[in-house]
Amino acid sequence: MEIIDYIRQTPLLSTALSIALILVVSYLINRLAQKGVERFIRRVIKRSHFKSSRDEQQREDTLISILHTGLGVAIWTIAGLLILDAAGVDIVPLLAGAGVVGVALAFGAQSLVKDFLASLFILSENQYRVGDVLQINQGVSGLVEKITLRLTVLRDLDGRVHYIPNGNIELATNMTMEFAQVAMNINVSYDADLDKVESVINEVGKAIYNNEKWSGVVLEAPHMLRVDSFGDSSISVKVVCKTAPIRQWDVKSEILREIKKAFAAEKIEIPLPQRVIHTKKS
Repeated sequence: MEIIDYIRQTPLLSTALSIALILVVSYLINRLAQKGVERFIRRVIKRSHFKSSRDEQQREDTLISILHTGLGVAIWTIAGLLILDAAGVDIVPLLAGAGVVGVALAFGAQSLVKDFLASLFILSENQYRVGDVLQINQGVSGLVEKITLRLTVLRDLDGRVHYIPNGNIELATNMTMEFAQVAMNINVSYDADLDKVESVINEVGKAIYNNEKWSGVVLEAPHMLRVDSFGDSSISVKVVCKTAPIRQWDVKSEILREIKKAFAAEKIEIPLPQRVIHTKKS
């Protein structure tokens, strides 16, 4: 009792303890709310609504990321007001003036409103999810690490993190939605037998498709689609293959590796750029 009386008689200590208690309780509420949201989303999202467990996982992670952000802002805003009240600041005028401030912010922070509305469309239309590989406005691209009510966070292959306001996204190219595609051109010499080239490429594709290592990753056998173009010193053929999301680059590397070996064994030339020079006799 003496300790409690002492604290009551010491305003500065009493205020410090009140603020500390508010911070601790707010932190615990925020943590519990985040865990509760995560459990709720994991239970509510139905597996049957998605084509794969990966799609379900990404949808859940995206919703959880956005709700965590919103809850965190709400909880710590309330905590801030309580701390001001504990410090002796009259928060009634602040609350009364919130409407006026809100109107002023609506005019001065239109970009934030634009970001928020864009976030709602991204979320409701399931345009992309956490874990997708995305290209923004035909420019920066990378793995989606986080989506909030204001921005999308991408990490590129160099490890650089890009923060893009959602309201600035005019074109979002999702390279890993449901499935991915390998589409590449391979050059062969004009002397090559194209029927043989097609046969070799298709045999390589079948071997990769039937390899247990690539089971569930390569969704169809890589194959030659067509003769694509005539170049200065080579003929270009198009090779395509459907893959699991985000694995197209691994599969492309394997296809190129195995085609190189097969071409070498079958004496099919991959030509280097050539230039013919004619000299004029004087």
